[in-house]
Amino acid sequence: MSREAEVRHHADQEVGKSFPEFLEKARVAEAELRRVQAAGASPEELRAAGLVFDAALTDALRAAEAGQRATFGPRSYDDRIRRRKGRATPKGAEWTSEVNRLRTLREENRLTGIARVPRPVTTVVR
Repeated sequence: MSREAEVRHHADQEVGKSFPEFLEKARVAEAELRRVQAAGASPEELRAAGLVFDAALTDALRAAEAGQRATFGPRSYDDRIRRRKGRATPKGAEWTSEVNRLRTLREENRLTGIARVPRPVTTVVR
């Protein structure tokens, strides 16, 4: 096991500890987005709420990925077989399914949750 793998493992452990906080922020942002959608807000407000939710999901996803890597163990940073074995453990499978769920939710939000706002038309005077 390399020294770099140990350092990355410790860093991922620290980031992974903040996962519940990031997940709660994502839940709050999603509730706000759903509230704005139900209220029939303007496209600009819908877009702003969708972007906030996307940022919160991205933070939660990064923390979940870090927790997943930390669960696999320090040797998995250098060895793909160790990563595969790590995914096969109950805790590793739990993290893997959580990461996949968050990725799917983020992609769904990017495709349908962020409102498209037309660009303003500018006129050029010659």
